[in-house]
Amino acid sequence: MIKDKFIVANSPLSEVNVKRWRDGRITEVRDKIAEETPIAFVYNGVSHAVMLATPQDLEDFALGFSLSEGILQSKSELYGVEIVAQELGIELRLDVATECFVKLKERRRNLAGRTGCGLCGAESLEHALRLPENTDISIYAASRAPIKATSIQAAFPAMQTKQVLQQATGATHACAWVNADGEVQMLREDVGRHNAMDKLMGALAKKPSQNNGFILTSSRASVEMVQKVAIAGYHILAAISAPTGLAVRIAEAYGVTLVGFLRENQFVIYTHPSRIKT
Repeated sequence: MIKDKFIVANSPLSEVNVKRWRDGRITEVRDKIAEETPIAFVYNGVSHAVMLATPQDLEDFALGFSLSEGILQSKSELYGVEIVAQELGIELRLDVATECFVKLKERRRNLAGRTGCGLCGAESLEHALRLPENTDISIYAASRAPIKATSIQAAFPAMQTKQVLQQATGATHACAWVNADGEVQMLREDVGRHNAMDKLMGALAKKPSQNNGFILTSSRASVEMVQKVAIAGYHILAAISAPTGLAVRIAEAYGVTLVGFLRENQFVIYTHPSRIKT
């Protein structure tokens, strides 16, 4: 059977023997590779979703995913997380408030996760393009002091130095919380950019930042990345790569300042530019 031919990893990276060709020669070396593992989200004993993710920071992942999916409205509704290794993956057994569980059962859906997947499993167009409740762009615009352009520039190399898994494997994305001075305060990595964002959102929800700052991602700015940032209540998303057209329009509607094409000496501001100052 296929399942007898592989072993599911419970650690974020592993090593394998590989043949490396360089300058006309082949040598055998040990190579570090990033792991992805099926992660099952089980709420009050009922399985809800399975995502392929790097098996680390799983408590953060459990909370961040639950918040961004609207299963929970606050961290206080999550009473506990048990991480249970299984033969074919890892179960995150979440104990959540009864009210949240009842609502979850009412809108139950079959969400089969894939690495870097987008809006997989959304049950309707309204759910796929959901907006935070009571969105008031005028309030958002005035809720944070502007961030200096130089701080955004400083964050780009700072994040790269903290991407431990990426440095070891070359296969992971990162999302980071950066303060107003461009200092990376918190960072999470995963093979999937959406998973990395959920892990960061979970970590931030457990320890909310008190200072002004922004979210930085090593990936492109997709619609779902913008949604996760907005739903969590943050107002600036800076991405190494380009956004999609729909992501730009959704960022405009959410009141999110969206920055893309972040490079050594340049970036592009797509929406709400007043939050970035020179």
